Amino acid sequence: MNQRRRPFPSFRLPSVHSPAIALAASLVLVALSGTPALADWKAGVATQNITPKHLMWMAGYGSRTMPAESKLTDLWAKALVLEDPSGQRAVLVTLDLVGIGRELSSRICGTIQQKHNLDRRQIALCTSHTHCGPAVGRNLGPLHYLQVDEHQRALIDEYADALHNQVVDVVDRAAKQLAPAQLSHGVGVSTFAVNRRENPADQVPARRAAGTLKGPFDHDAPVLAIRDAQGKLKTVVFGYACHATVLSFYQWCGDYPGFAQEELEKRHEGCVAMFWAGCGADQNPLPRREVELAKKYGGMLADSVDAVLKGDMRPVQPRLVTRYEEVTAPLAEPPSKAHWEELAKSNNRFEKARANMFLEQLEAGKTLPSTYPYPIQCWQLGDVTWVILGGEVVVDYVLRLKQELKSLPSKVWVAGYSNDVMAYIPSRRVLREGGYEGGGSMVYYGLPNVWAPEVENLIVETAKKLAAR
Repeated sequence: MNQRRRPFPSFRLPSVHSPAIALAASLVLVALSGTPALADWKAGVATQNITPKHLMWMAGYGSRTMPAESKLTDLWAKALVLEDPSGQRAVLVTLDLVGIGRELSSRICGTIQQKHNLDRRQIALCTSHTHCGPAVGRNLGPLHYLQVDEHQRALIDEYADALHNQVVDVVDRAAKQLAPAQLSHGVGVSTFAVNRRENPADQVPARRAAGTLKGPFDHDAPVLAIRDAQGKLKTVVFGYACHATVLSFYQWCGDYPGFAQEELEKRHEGCVAMFWAGCGADQNPLPRREVELAKKYGGMLADSVDAVLKGDMRPVQPRLVTRYEEVTAPLAEPPSKAHWEELAKSNNRFEKARANMFLEQLEAGKTLPSTYPYPIQCWQLGDVTWVILGGEVVVDYVLRLKQELKSLPSKVWVAGYSNDVMAYIPSRRVLREGGYEGGGSMVYYGLPNVWAPEVENLIVETAKKLAAR
């Protein structure tokens, strides 16, 4: 995609027929009507079925003992290409997957960059974090890849290669669909997410009824609507901060995000619905474990999005700015070789797999990592500041960023599970408290130790810097 640039305009007072006057008049109409009046953007969207062709190993739960048995719903990759009047472009890809690792993400983005003449900052890969999708490459290696036989490893590798090609193809097709578009945004509310660190699952129904649920949460459901020049809804992009863990069976399924997308596409003929996961690493849909509950929560989220679509949405001014930075996020000092030799004798198969992985690296003369290249992205879509973070980010981050960026004349959205899902990303509070999100989960992602205490400030301050630009 070549970047187009308009010539610098000569200075003169606008005439009554000037585009500036027309734009100002249109914004007055927008304020009065609540709907966009001009199609100053261009947008293109496409979809690709990424349901595995084979009954391979599933992602998300260490308790599974066999591959998938069947399919309840299809899984999808969806691509949206946006272009503002100056020719600046951004590519959003949403994936019905548990996550994506750095290696595969880099391959996919590298190919898209080369084919479409883009920078890394212009591409975002956002996953839904469904736990009823396939294992994706080496992501969550000690949990999946290092636990299965050679046949299943081959299927995992083949799926990763196929996914690379499928994502590149869906972006190609979306780019070919670029056409004048109207963009608008709003924020809905959906209340099924529960702070799982503070509320035992069996107590949630009673606490919800009594209004005594504990812990921080983010019930916002941000919505971006893309309509064609005639005002017909073509794409709706929406997010929510909650784990996609209603279901834990042996069937392919998009979980509640998949059902929400399906429901919106049924209600709006010809529309493509795209979901991104927010900072919901410590948030669960409770109660859970039933298909009807997954459909219920998906319906609740679709209702929230629909309420926004039917209300007075704000137009997105035709200006796009994209930023991307990888920061050197510190880990606590890696343990000694003797530590890993001891863990290699463990009865815990996940601890044992991680220990053997690190021992192989040490014996090959490699040093274990004490830092990680953590991706932070920020897109400015008119008056929307969209921070896009890697990893499983706890809710403290979105609450802090909304608070600390409130001086900006914009709405703040924060996505997690994007570009590289390398580990849980605890806040300083959660890291201090410990538990699964605070450090126990590092075993399954294959990092040698917990994050250092300064990680939260590093991520937040970098996101603020990118947003301030």
